[in-house]
Amino acid sequence: MKTNRARNWDRNVVLSVEHLTMRFGGLVAVNDLSFNVGRGDITALIGPNGAGKTTVFNCVTGFYKPTEGRIAMRHGAGVSQDQIEALTRTGRQYDDDGDHRVFLLERMPDFEISKRAKVARTFQNIRLFGGMTALENLLVAQHNPLMIASSMTVGGILNLPGYRKARGEAIDFAAYWLEKTGLIDRADDPAADLPYGAQRRLEIARAMCIRPHLLCLDEPAAGLNPRESTELNELLQYIRKDHDTSILLIEHDMGVVMEISDHVIVLDYGQKIADDTADEVKNDPKVISAYLGVDEDEVAAIEESIDMPVHHAKHSQRDEGGQP
Repeated sequence: MKTNRARNWDRNVVLSVEHLTMRFGGLVAVNDLSFNVGRGDITALIGPNGAGKTTVFNCVTGFYKPTEGRIAMRHGAGVSQDQIEALTRTGRQYDDDGDHRVFLLERMPDFEISKRAKVARTFQNIRLFGGMTALENLLVAQHNPLMIASSMTVGGILNLPGYRKARGEAIDFAAYWLEKTGLIDRADDPAADLPYGAQRRLEIARAMCIRPHLLCLDEPAAGLNPRESTELNELLQYIRKDHDTSILLIEHDMGVVMEISDHVIVLDYGQKIADDTADEVKNDPKVISAYLGVDEDEVAAIEESIDMPVHHAKHSQRDEGGQP
């Protein structure tokens, strides 16, 4: 159930996207997009196919370098806009000194965004290590601290006490997330042998093993049945509440979006057309028009005929080509 966190994204920001533009040759996939993700919020980024959602995710997580714009990740509620502006002027990638750390993601390589800025993601198409066990997939996600504990492999080869301690902690943490995702009984099974829904949960567990401040989920409910979607909602609420992790998700399942999201941003042709609470967005004529592929003046008639606006409009009637 959604909590009452109205406009938390304006006063307690964990991620700010400012004037983001992404061009592929002559194609403008995202055009001058700005939005905030509130600390501790579940924020949904939605829109018809081809709206630019995955392009935004790829910019936030470092897979693409945006043509223009700034993407600032803030650790600690005390990060000021002045601190971000000062960092921008210096040309540096981040300021991780003290409690109020800030990272300019558009300047950072993807592995540093994960390791240092603590932004984790899953993908629309599952990307597990199929030949590894479920447990091993979660240990791989903890590679960086294990390498440090092993003094870059020497401690691991010699099985020194510091490495043994770190490995034991990593296994315990992996087991914790296997338990929370209902996979502890499949810990030693190859990831490729798990059912589809279990693989989705394992991807989320792997992402949580880097202890992220921001978890980015690309269509986590895709292919899930109603029971699995309900379990996903419960898992995301647990992650937000008990681990103080902010969540940014792309999702076509409006049941998931409207049930758990504090904040919804809607894109259409790479531009923002709505940015508000779920209740406000689902009744916005521009949003309904974009999803149904009709002019706004036709929305009232269509609403009257189907008696529910966005809930029945899970997919656009446009060509299914997808976004860049």
